[in-house]
Amino acid sequence: MNLTNISSFLVCMVLAVSSGCSKEHSEDDGHDHDNDKSPASSHGVAGAVPGSYEDWCGEHSVPESKCTLCDSELAAAFKATGDWCPEHGLPESHCVQCDSSRKMTRPPKK
Repeated sequence: MNLTNISSFLVCMVLAVSSGCSKEHSEDDGHDHDNDKSPASSHGVAGAVPGSYEDWCGEHSVPESKCTLCDSELAAAFKATGDWCPEHGLPESHCVQCDSSRKMTRPPKK
C-alpha cells in the first residue's frame, strides 16, 4: 500500500467518524435546521450519509462531513494528505479563493 492510498484511507476514516456539526452549530441549538431555507445557517443532519443531500453545510457550501470550519478536528486528515491551504485555513480542494472552479454543489434530494 503506497502513501497516497494510506492518506486517502485516513481521510475517509476521519470523515466517516467525524461527520456532523461542531457544538456551536449543534442540532440542540433551538433552531429548526430541517425547515431553514437560509443557506447561511443550514447544516447537515446528524448521522447523514456522507455525500448525500442531507450531508450539506449551507453556511460553508461543502459537505458537512468534510467541513473543517464546523469541525476543526477534520483538518488533521486534510493536512496529512497535503490537501491544505495555509493561507486561507481550509482544505486546498475546498479553497475557492485560490481556484474558483472548486465550488461544490449540493447533491440532489433523492
